[in-house]
Amino acid sequence: MIKTVEILFSGKVQKVGFRSCVKRIADSAGLTGEVENLSDGRVRALVTGDEAIIEKFLSMTYSCPRAIVKNIEVSDYVFTEFVNFAVKRE
Repeated sequence: MIKTVEILFSGKVQKVGFRSCVKRIADSAGLTGEVENLSDGRVRALVTGDEAIIEKFLSMTYSCPRAIVKNIEVSDYVFTEFVNFAVKRE
């Protein structure tokens, strides 16, 4: 089932190349969406794709070098069609 989820990553996820790593994983999995830093130190991603592929994507984010993912919060989000997967800059 294709859906969109909002994902909040916490831990050491800013200033370590985490957003670029998330984009690489999403691109290789065929997912679309966007990823951005939040002012509270977390990283937020909106991801659209097959539910099973999103689950695999989530587990792969723990392998991003230099990042230390301590917590991942996933919640359903209104279905959104993205053209690709983009890194939003501040």
